[in-house]
Amino acid sequence: MKTTLLLRLSLTTLLTVSVVIAQDPPLEPKPDAAHNEGKEPSRRGRHRSTGPQPRPAGKLGDPLPDLTREQINAFAEGRGEFENVEDVAGGLGPIFNNTSCAICHSVPAIGGSSAALVTRFGRVEGGHFDPLTQLGGSLLQAQAVDPGTLERIPEDATVVSRRQSTPLFGAGLIEAIPDADIQALARRKKADGILGRAALVEDVATGRTRVGRFGWKAQHATLLSFAGDAYVNEMGITSRLFPSENAPNGDQEKLAQFDHVADPEDVVDPVTGKGDIDTAADFMRFLAPPPTPRVTGAIQIGFNQFVKVGCAECHVPTLFTGPNKVRALDRKPVVLFSDLLLHDMGSLNDGIAQDDALANEMKTAPLWGLKHSPPYLHDGRAPTIIEAIRAHDGEGAPSRDRFNELTTSQQRQLLEFLNAL
Repeated sequence: MKTTLLLRLSLTTLLTVSVVIAQDPPLEPKPDAAHNEGKEPSRRGRHRSTGPQPRPAGKLGDPLPDLTREQINAFAEGRGEFENVEDVAGGLGPIFNNTSCAICHSVPAIGGSSAALVTRFGRVEGGHFDPLTQLGGSLLQAQAVDPGTLERIPEDATVVSRRQSTPLFGAGLIEAIPDADIQALARRKKADGILGRAALVEDVATGRTRVGRFGWKAQHATLLSFAGDAYVNEMGITSRLFPSENAPNGDQEKLAQFDHVADPEDVVDPVTGKGDIDTAADFMRFLAPPPTPRVTGAIQIGFNQFVKVGCAECHVPTLFTGPNKVRALDRKPVVLFSDLLLHDMGSLNDGIAQDDALANEMKTAPLWGLKHSPPYLHDGRAPTIIEAIRAHDGEGAPSRDRFNELTTSQQRQLLEFLNAL
């Protein structure tokens, strides 16, 4: 959608119009085998949700509206797993970043973000990025079941970057946006020399090449792959999708010494046909998005400034899901304020090449729920929204410059709109 067209539309219109595009359903892969000689089986329990049955009420952390009773139960079960604290008997470690999904995704409600940071590293030589996989890269696991296995940033690393957790509200709606729609956004003509491209990644859960949309580098296309990756890399819990443990700084001898639980540690329940990664994905899939803002005259004026300076070229207000067997995800507006594309961000990048994303590229961060997720930017460097705007670079530089040229009153109007999201 071109900026000139955006200027003719009210914010209310952009939040309510819908389109229909078909998408094939994902395929389920076969489980991977693993070598477990001499290891104990995982003693992982099934973590049931406690408390009252969740009901959609328009608050952060609530389930989507229009879910069936079975889907509400899956959401509640998934929330229980999401909050579960992992232990060594269940396969935690031997190196990890935290013991629960909810520890890093809890602000201002379960499924949100946090100021928790993880560290990534690598080496740039001759213009080529090396993730130093053989030394445990590119993700540093900062905790360990034994001090002797703690990872350290290798001396060979020339790039070290921090990333904070992203909020997961509305993740199921984002997952249900057709690949073709995201690719169409990449092809459309944009102002200011903005390009943007869809990240094409191999989805481990399906074996297909898909358009990535989750993570700062759009490195995952589906919530099941996203969950499996988080379990193994953040908590050290292997699964059928990611059956191999991370070795401390690549040291296989240390891994053998301290990894005593058979892989995969997350096994499929023969009754439900799901593992813990599936259950956690259910919670994220059925998690409601932030409530859409109430459009007042002041909010509309601020939105007009947002469009005028060019923010909407990348932070596209509304995308749409395609036909979906889940009614709550079927042909719904997704008011995320993102094109989900990778953009050259100049100095505002983390220097880490990951999957299809180059070192200088970052995915356009969705802005819905913005007021609930400070600090801002991938590394939390900006304590306020205005500082985040002023840190934009690369393809975002022209919009940043136009924002700086606004009067104080106009800047305040734009910020009032952003603080309503």
